[in-house]
Amino acid sequence: MKNKKFISLVAAAALCCAISVLAEKTKPNIMFIFTDDQTYESIGAYGLTEVKTPNLDRLVNRGVSFTHTYNMGAWNGAVCMASRAMLNSGCFVNRAKEGVNKFPRWSDMMNGAGYTTYMTGKWHVSGNPRFDVVKDVRPGMPNQTPEGYSRPVDEEDYKKGWKPWDTKREGFWTGGTHWTQILADNTVEFFEQVKNDDKPFFMYLAFNAPHDPRQAPKEYVDMYPLDSIKIPENFLPEYPYADAICGKRLRDERLMPYPRTEYSVKVNRQEYYASITYMDHHIGRMLDALEASGKADNTYIIFTADHGLAVGHHGLVGKQNMYEHSMRAPFIIVGPGIKPNSQIDAPIYLQDAMATALDLAGVQKPKHVEFNSLMPLIRGEKKTQYKRIYGKYINTQRMIAKGDWKLIFYPTAKKKMRLFNLKKDPHEMKDLIDNPEYAKVVKDLRADFLVLQKEMGDNLNLDNPSKRK
Repeated sequence: MKNKKFISLVAAAALCCAISVLAEKTKPNIMFIFTDDQTYESIGAYGLTEVKTPNLDRLVNRGVSFTHTYNMGAWNGAVCMASRAMLNSGCFVNRAKEGVNKFPRWSDMMNGAGYTTYMTGKWHVSGNPRFDVVKDVRPGMPNQTPEGYSRPVDEEDYKKGWKPWDTKREGFWTGGTHWTQILADNTVEFFEQVKNDDKPFFMYLAFNAPHDPRQAPKEYVDMYPLDSIKIPENFLPEYPYADAICGKRLRDERLMPYPRTEYSVKVNRQEYYASITYMDHHIGRMLDALEASGKADNTYIIFTADHGLAVGHHGLVGKQNMYEHSMRAPFIIVGPGIKPNSQIDAPIYLQDAMATALDLAGVQKPKHVEFNSLMPLIRGEKKTQYKRIYGKYINTQRMIAKGDWKLIFYPTAKKKMRLFNLKKDPHEMKDLIDNPEYAKVVKDLRADFLVLQKEMGDNLNLDNPSKRK
């Protein structure tokens, strides 16, 4: 009798082990591809700019695009740092600085769920990356040269000045090989290593591109003749509130000369597109390596960027503003059960990527993770992710977007608010704040923002920013 009981216990234990192993085998792999300073309009398939991205277009055609993906903003000029702290902690922007050091990180939770975790590329988060394998960790940005600022003034200045394919100034070529290529090389190598491994993997693949210095081989720059580059419809030689909202001496804003010229915008956009197309080429290599590994059918690919970028919109260059071009990033998911070539227009935050991966991995979302999984939206179980979208930049800007409307606050500027109807005015060129017809819209949005502030832990006093609530 005792032997039978013992045999039963052994059998039960073996069954549990078998179930555990089976569950681990059937868990999907997660391939997270993260770019730096890439605006939502820089995907060729969307037809919004001249940029060529055949491999990102592959993802668009195979998966679902989220057309209104926002970053909440930042507590300092390095917007990418705040974005990554939110992504890895799961905390909203005003709690992420503390949360990324206080709570388990994305990689910790995936590791706890039985995943092999792998990271290569840009980190720019407090503390060291905590993954099973870490290769070629990069700082916030490659070194920029003095010649890379306030350029080009004119054609003559361009001819004799810094060129994006010049490897002597290092930047992305620091170490001898372009960092974009190294990230792809590392990814291809990883797929070779895991092709016979049944354990699920989580890959965090973070490009520094297309952040400045926007360097790419000359053949990619030559793909974009200057006469083919369109000037943004909302181009301005100078943004009237630049000094008050971020400062004309902000590093990003110094990349182009003041006043902005159409020529300087064209050159900067040419180099921006070339950097993206060069990165896209290497993303193609990464996707091909995934296919060759035999793992593609059980792998979800999540592609996004840490925020957008202006590059000439509104007379601005960087991401330290509340306009769509700088707040919004591309966001694509490909994988089992995802409807090909589909799109979802509901506003989301790019940091929802973390909660989505946890959901796919079967991890119960911890209380400290404030962002939400996108799977209920993808499955059609709900139509709204967030009723209102929040934005901030230090204490000089705040934003609420709700429905068709966006209200921007400039607490330290002479002009305190700007109002835009995003549906009728997607380029945000018609400020309606002084039109009495929209006084109730402003009143309602302002009241909504005060509620949103509490949810976000934002204690800025909009009327007197030197005093905190």
